[in-house]
Amino acid sequence: MISISFPDGARREYPEGVTGTDVAQSISKSLAKKAVAIKVDGVLSDLADPIHTDATVTIVTRDDADALELIRHDTAHVLAEAVQALYPGTQVTIGPVIENGFYYDFFRQEPFSTEDFAAIEAKMREIIARDAPFTKQVWSREQAKAVFAEKGERFKVELVDAIPEDQTVKIYNQGEWFDLCRGPHMPSTGKIGNAFKLMKLAGAYWRGDSNNPVLQRIYGTAWRDEKDLKAYLTMLEEAEKRDHRRLGREMDLFHLQEEAPGMVFWHPKGWSVWRSLEAYMRRRLDLADYAEVKTPQLIDRKLWEASGHWEKFRENMFVAEVEADDGPDKQVAALKPMNCPGHVQIFNQGIKSYRDLPLRMAEFGSCHRYEPSGALHGIMRVRGFTQDDAHIFCTEAQITAETQDFCSLLSSIYEDLGFTAFRIKFSDRPEKRAGSDAVWDQAESALMSATKAAGYEVELNPGEGAFYGPKLEFVLTDAIGRDWQCGTLQVDFVLPERLGATYVGEDGAKHRPVMLHRAVLGSFERFIGILIEDSAGKLPLWLAPTQLVVATITSEADAYAEEIAGRFKAAGIRAEADIRNEKINYKVREHSVGKVPLMLVVGRREAEERTVSIRRLGSQNQESLGLEDAFARIMLEAMAPDLRRQQAGTATPEAPADARASTAEGALA
Repeated sequence: MISISFPDGARREYPEGVTGTDVAQSISKSLAKKAVAIKVDGVLSDLADPIHTDATVTIVTRDDADALELIRHDTAHVLAEAVQALYPGTQVTIGPVIENGFYYDFFRQEPFSTEDFAAIEAKMREIIARDAPFTKQVWSREQAKAVFAEKGERFKVELVDAIPEDQTVKIYNQGEWFDLCRGPHMPSTGKIGNAFKLMKLAGAYWRGDSNNPVLQRIYGTAWRDEKDLKAYLTMLEEAEKRDHRRLGREMDLFHLQEEAPGMVFWHPKGWSVWRSLEAYMRRRLDLADYAEVKTPQLIDRKLWEASGHWEKFRENMFVAEVEADDGPDKQVAALKPMNCPGHVQIFNQGIKSYRDLPLRMAEFGSCHRYEPSGALHGIMRVRGFTQDDAHIFCTEAQITAETQDFCSLLSSIYEDLGFTAFRIKFSDRPEKRAGSDAVWDQAESALMSATKAAGYEVELNPGEGAFYGPKLEFVLTDAIGRDWQCGTLQVDFVLPERLGATYVGEDGAKHRPVMLHRAVLGSFERFIGILIEDSAGKLPLWLAPTQLVVATITSEADAYAEEIAGRFKAAGIRAEADIRNEKINYKVREHSVGKVPLMLVVGRREAEERTVSIRRLGSQNQESLGLEDAFARIMLEAMAPDLRRQQAGTATPEAPADARASTAEGALA
């Protein structure tokens, strides 16, 4: 007999070899009917798998979070069967689950078209309605290769060869059709349901190698029910409307071109957004006692070798070679992909005392990383970017206080920028790293303790730390529910050691500082893209590239409009006068497309009475005010949140106790 424990703490004895189905039936018939898989000691498995040792078992139903991956996995298999049924001779390769869906890669001489999707989806529904059971067999390698070779599935033969020797070759049937697969699967195709949709086509090289055949990739999405599917498709439609690349064109903010892949050409309006954001961040850092520095763009490889970046990060670095002045050899340097080694060089100038710590060093550092062309995405994923980077040199005893202060600063900044929710991921040691396990134990323990002391809960993100230390990743949620990883805090015991950073302690001896790498926005480019998409281009008044337009109804008000616009400009407001000989409705539509937050409409009567009609973006209503009242109100509304607090005489707001439920200060949009 074996002992099985359950999540509620209960424990039962079962015969060795009992299956998940047997366990579910022993609890209740209704649970057995709803069950789609089991978790044995945390590992997802088929219901039909036998259990041979004492274990903790969880029965997974279709309503559980783990079931969604199974639904998508099973749908990928059904897609593959449907394609081969409709297009004989097509070879199947791999079909993994991805975020929000799945894909399957096919080899076929004739190209697929999105017009084929309706027929494929109909065949998939037919297969699902058949409710064929998923059954597992274990084959020898020779048998698997022989069967797939006979079927003409040469890619599957390669996949069998790639399976490690210590792993079995599993074959899953769904009726007569079968596929090579690690599993697990739900009991039958009928459990999938019909809440799926094929989304798009793409090309892909077999195994990601450009020397290999080109495959056709069909992407799909699958959900538990039609309600979830509809919500996801609605979110995609909304995301398309908010696409920062389209809005960037419409608002005349920036452009990209093939002569400078992954580099942004900022237009005057876009650069004004950048400058406003940078000025805000600089003020917040000044108030938080950060010293701003500037380090070189091009640095000799010797420093990158000493820091470890040359070994760990070389493939992502832009390298320059020039003839050396003092000999035949070439000098090899690299554009900096990050700022940290340069900051250590500044720290190392002169003798530092424990009294100097913590030393907070900030830089709006321009960095370059070679990202694959296929990974580039507007201004969200670029090769040239500016980080709101800073490094805190401190003692180990100061880690907790600095973590608390940073989390408070970050939370307050996110509030000001309109983000009311974020969560924190804890990323521990990656496979490719510098430093001993003992150093990593020390760093991970210090960061986790500091985060708990700061009052924040974290989600574990195994193996995703930086190569020199563990990190916290701050993930924002935008207006339509998408997550964006932006801020980071990393604890580094390695780089100060490698680059010889020391300070003189109270005991008169030299000690290594701890280095905290931290960023709030991440990169200005990406964060501005996030702001554009989160707000659908309706940026808060203090950030908007054109904050207001004074538009005339009649030429009799031209001089008055220009006077108003000039006054606002003199006061630092980004204002324009629109005195074109066009109808006012045309002007309103045009400036609405440009996402101008405020329009002051003036005609002959307004000019005579020294009033304005205020029209806000997204509203059909107008408010009539005297010019002096309108000027005073708009000047206050157009202030950045920190300056508004400063004028009101209030301190920087405290970070909310619950980062997930912080309330943003209202920013006019």
